[in-house]
Amino acid sequence: MQNERNYIILFLAAVFISSVSQVMLKKSAKRMYKSRIQEYMNLSVIIAYILFLGSTLLTVTAYKYIPLSMGPILEATGYIWVAAMGAMFLKEKINRKKVLGLLMIVGGTIAFNIK
Repeated sequence: MQNERNYIILFLAAVFISSVSQVMLKKSAKRMYKSRIQEYMNLSVIIAYILFLGSTLLTVTAYKYIPLSMGPILEATGYIWVAAMGAMFLKEKINRKKVLGLLMIVGGTIAFNIK
């Protein structure tokens, strides 16, 4: 049980890292670049894709020890992370509709995956 808990934490860390990567890509997309190639070949985008790769490797490792049915529940926390980081770093507004939507996504994912 202790081992499974550690891999749940690893999975949640992977979701967090993936969320950071998504916010980095969105921030990069809002900038203007001199050429099309610079849109994709800049430090922010490269780091974001490296983080995506790392997140994928962590998730695959965690799936070796946690039930597959638990994955979508843990993955749903990414919506919360992206919304929170969007508010902090991208100055996006979190209104009641967004909160309700997040609750519905997370709650629905949990309800659907409960045995």
